[in-house]
This record gives sequence, C-alpha cells and structure tokens, in this order.
Amino acid sequence: MTTAPATTDPHAALPARPLDAARFTDEATDGGTRLPVELSSTLIPDAYSSPEFFALEREKVFATGWVAVGFAADVDRPGACVVVDVAGRSIIITRNRRGALRGFHNVCRHRATRLLDPDAREVGRHGRIRCPYHSWTYDTDGACLGTPLFEGSDIPAGQEAVFDTSVAKGFDRADYGLLPVAVDTWGFLLFVNLAADPAPLAAQLGDLPQRFANYRLEQWRPGRRRTYDVAANYKLVGENFMEYYHLPWVHPELSRVSKFSDHYRWQGPGMYTGMCTTPVSRNGEAGGWDGLRPLSSLGGHDADSGRFVWLFPSTALSVLPNHAFVLLNRPVAANRTVETAVLLTHPESLDDPGAEDELDQLERFWDLVNRQDLEIVERVQEGIENPAYRGGRLCFRFEEPLHRFQNMVIDRMVGIDRVPGGDADTMTRMFPDPPATAPGVPGGTPPRPRRR
Repeated sequence: MTTAPATTDPHAALPARPLDAARFTDEATDGGTRLPVELSSTLIPDAYSSPEFFALEREKVFATGWVAVGFAADVDRPGACVVVDVAGRSIIITRNRRGALRGFHNVCRHRATRLLDPDAREVGRHGRIRCPYHSWTYDTDGACLGTPLFEGSDIPAGQEAVFDTSVAKGFDRADYGLLPVAVDTWGFLLFVNLAADPAPLAAQLGDLPQRFANYRLEQWRPGRRRTYDVAANYKLVGENFMEYYHLPWVHPELSRVSKFSDHYRWQGPGMYTGMCTTPVSRNGEAGGWDGLRPLSSLGGHDADSGRFVWLFPSTALSVLPNHAFVLLNRPVAANRTVETAVLLTHPESLDDPGAEDELDQLERFWDLVNRQDLEIVERVQEGIENPAYRGGRLCFRFEEPLHRFQNMVIDRMVGIDRVPGGDADTMTRMFPDPPATAPGVPGGTPPRPRRR
C-alpha cells in the first residue's frame, strides 16, 4: 500500500480547496502566516484566486481604510476633479470654491445615475455637477442646488413651475446632497477612505512623513503615465515589489543599478512595508536611474538612495533623489489587476535642457523592469490556481516585508484594527558580511528576523 510522505507543511491540515467563504474571516485559517516570520508560511492560495475571498476583501480591506488613488496635482484648483474606483464604488474627488478637497460617491440622489464619466477632469460648467438623466444639480460642496435647473433646456418660458419640487410634501433638497467620502493628501498622493468614521490618514502613514520630510513630495508633479492590465491578484504584484530575492533572476538590468548586496529593510511603524538601495549604482547599458538633476534639499543617505515603499493596501512608491515612480494597483477581480504607472518629478529636476531625453530614458527603464515583474507575477497566478498547491514557506531572510503585509491583510479580514510597529533601526542592513561565493548569488549572514 502506498502512503503519503510525512510533512510539516502548516497548510496540510486545511480542507480541500476551495474553502467555505466563512472561514476566510476565521483567524485559525491563516495560522501558518501568524507564526513568527522564521517559521511562517504564505497566505492560503484562495486569498489570491477565490472570488468569494475577493468579495470579502473589497469590503474588509479596501472599504475600511485609506487607499491611495491618484495625485494631488490632478485636483489643484476649484472644479478640477478625478473619478476613481475604490472597492467597486465610483468616487468623485474635487475642490470646492475655497480650494478645500471634497469627495463624494458618484451617484445622483434622485435615482442613482452615475454623475461623471471615469475620464472627467472638470466637474462641469460653473463648478456644478449635473446629473445627465433628470438634471439634478450639485455644487462642489455636494449641496443639491436644484431639481432641476433649466439652463439650456427647451422648457417653454413660464412653465418651469411644472418641474418645481420645492412644494413637494416631505421633500427638502438640503437632505439630498451628494453622499460624502473622506479624502486627504500626503505629499503628491491623493487618498480615499470609505469608512463612516475614518481614523486620520496620519495614523495609517505612521513615520513615513518624517522619513520623507526632506523630499518636499508635495511639490512633485506627475508626468508620463502608462496602464497595464495584469492577469494576477494585486497582492502578488505587491509581494513581488516588497522583496529583492528575485532580482538576480528576473531583473538582470535592474541588478546592475540596485545591487542585491546594497539592500536594506527601511520600515518603521505604519501601514506599509519598506526597503531601500544604498547606494544607487550608476546606469548600465539598459539604462537606470541617473540623468535628471537630484533634488537640492537632500543630504546624507537620501541623496544617494532609492526608497521603495508599499503603501497598504495597493500602492507601490519608489522615490529616488531625482524622480519618483508610482504604481496604483486597482483590483478588479481575484485574478486581475489594472495598474497605472506614473513617473513624477520635482520642478528642479526639469530645469536642464536635456530633461525630456532623460525622462524618455527613465520611462523606458521603468517599463522594462515593470514588464519583467508583471510577467513573473502572472506565472505565479497560474501556479497558485493549481489545486495541488496548498501554500508555501516564506524565506525569512528576504521576505519579512511579505510577512508584515500578509498579516495586515489577515488583521483586516478578521476585524482587527492594528498598525504594525517597525524596526528599531532606521535602516536594517541585510548583508553585514561581504557577499561570498558565485557572482549573482547572495552571501553573508543576514540579521535574525524581527518578530512581529
């Protein structure tokens, strides 16, 4: 008789896939990921492939906290707007007549018509948001102005009263303003929070504002933009961004700019994971991060480092001394993510005559690196959907940020409101000893991993 081999796999006790959706909110389901990082295993495969998990995750992760959705520069004046999607809800972000930031559900209070199209950049004439169905109209503070107003209509003169709802019984248009949504900014980023009583954005950012204080991020402006349709779960995109374990094999060009042995963990308290490259190496044949003039306010490590932060739940933030590269990841299904890649610069960096050529080079280099990443995460998605795979063991020396992120996801799924702490040191060097053995193969003895 054939018997199965003995195993220490923490996933072996799980029932056959797929799990009952109710178990996705049970702490015991992710017991292997809750262990200290040196003993831990990955999230269950259903977290990346199950439509039921995805539906719960939208409500418990994306509808309960701050989500980066765009750029403050895109709403830099009264009436300018962007329309974004968070947890399946369409949201309008604009500025009122006084320049204050405002957010609203993109829903008319009459019969729920979507008010603005996804590509809208202005709310409408005279700063009014007008429903295309029955012309109910709102101002940029969300107040209902009229039901309807009649500019541009062919209603006969003197007949406007037929449409006047001011005499309707039990109706006060003051009760029918747009449904508000919390919005805020940090640096160049724009955030939305769908919760009814959200905590301040600062609580989620933790120490990031202090870490980036010298970068003057609020002055940076978005420029080149590309969109990628990714056949993978957004968490796989994020987990790939959080670790450099894969660099020698997936990114030969990037490895010449961001050397494996020059990586540090760079994270304190906050809803994020962080690492950095110090120093950034000079460009190789395929390009790199050199070119544009670096920001004059930077000194010390900031002047020669790349900072790489995954903002929970779905945004990649890469900040170099002379530019930034942001990936806004919008989950649209368990196995599909729409990713918007944006290159940002500080005005100082664009003063030189050759700045446009340098931007072209940066855009090509980031596109190369990003396509390499997306190809590999799509291969991971294919493998993770194989029912034979039940989960894997984390490589604790290089994947502590994944462990940190995955436990943030579990916290939200089981209803725990917690902001993780960070390393005692500002930067934790991963290779205290010189690299050894063969070229391209990591050596040295990394420090013992931090327990969660």
